[in-house]
Amino acid sequence: MRLLLTDVLGAAALVGLWFFLFARYNRQKGAAALKLVETACLDKGQVINSLWLGNCRLQVNLSFAAHWFGNARVTVRLLPRPIPVQWLLSLWRKQKETVTFEADLDDSPSFHLEIFRHRWLTHNNKKNRMFETAQNWEISRPGPVVLTTRTGWTQELTPVVNTLMTSRGHNLITVRFRPQSPQLTATIPLDSFSDEQTAASFLSVVRELATGASTSRQ
Repeated sequence: MRLLLTDVLGAAALVGLWFFLFARYNRQKGAAALKLVETACLDKGQVINSLWLGNCRLQVNLSFAAHWFGNARVTVRLLPRPIPVQWLLSLWRKQKETVTFEADLDDSPSFHLEIFRHRWLTHNNKKNRMFETAQNWEISRPGPVVLTTRTGWTQELTPVVNTLMTSRGHNLITVRFRPQSPQLTATIPLDSFSDEQTAASFLSVVRELATGASTSRQ
């Protein structure tokens, strides 16, 4: 009985230590992301407050100058490292840590649009090159391709999609526009939000997308 109690207490202490260490790690990682957000907002806006929602989600409320954004906030979502089972499940599902920007625009979008960005990569090894030569294949490298589920493509969507396809220096996962608040939502992987330059680039791209949505109403 005493040995069983000792094992239980040892396991509880190990779990407690695991939770403490990884909760602290998540806090440090979130604090680093918050610092990048503050740097990116210099001369454009400011951080009003920040709030931890559990050990895996940090929400930052922002205030921007007029004609930029309203009700803006950034949410940093981290892996649930403090809870081993949830962490293993998130790794198995290949979940990513993300930074999500949400805000309202000066002019409410009149459309619903949700964009998912994907990249397909292939390795052109020596064997494949020999096969391509034998078959006399012609290889072309097209630019971005848009696959849409909309049955009708309206002209007002063109500025937004063009902005997304031509902007550089970002790695957006999803972008969403809708008439309801938040009217603009954009998500980027946290590992792409790694320094001051990428943070500022992310904010610039989001601003360009908002401008594109405003242009579509003119």
